[in-house]
Amino acid sequence: MKPMRVRLPFTDRAQAGTLLAHALYGMRRRDPVVLALPRGGVAVAAPVSDMLDAPLDVLVTRKIGCPGQPELGVGAIAEGGEPVFHQDLLEKLGLEPEDVLPVVDRERLELARRVKVYRGTRPAPDLRGKDVIVVDDGMATGGTATAALRAVRARQEGQGTSTLAVPVAAGDTVERMRKEADNVVILAVPWGFRAVGQWYESFDQLTDDDVLDLLRERP
Repeated sequence: MKPMRVRLPFTDRAQAGTLLAHALYGMRRRDPVVLALPRGGVAVAAPVSDMLDAPLDVLVTRKIGCPGQPELGVGAIAEGGEPVFHQDLLEKLGLEPEDVLPVVDRERLELARRVKVYRGTRPAPDLRGKDVIVVDDGMATGGTATAALRAVRARQEGQGTSTLAVPVAAGDTVERMRKEADNVVILAVPWGFRAVGQWYESFDQLTDDDVLDLLRERP
């Protein structure tokens, strides 16, 4: 799907989510489920869930940082999935995936903790036979989105489709993501993309309580 004509910056995540919901509304889908990447993706996904009358849940992801340089992401992991690495970056750093395993183990623990915070004892949704819409508030490198989509594929067990839906993304990343999802819905692919937050007037950090409130308001 080609990007829509939208006015940037978005007012906030709720406005971006409403526009995204309109873009998704006409697409045919079977028994859809909306999965948001917390925290920011939940605020975008809430209007999508409402307009499509689809259940909303989270799909927790974690960045895998470079050993000794945790701010440098060399991969990502999503609940129910395997780590996804930036192979080119690992090669530039002279690293093998095995060198990052201690970081992966720590992130698995943090991922499990966050899943418990957001979902409690509620089981993860069954995705078999469902058309799954993965939503985030934007996409720069696409690392976490890739990990999320591959985790969704594994849980679908060959049944159902996957759609990646984000309000704004870097152009080269969008092209890569078309290999990961059946459908990619992006509202805007602007020039000069540096960070997701630059395309929002209000881009406040959401808290865990904000996420939980949004989830409680929807089925």
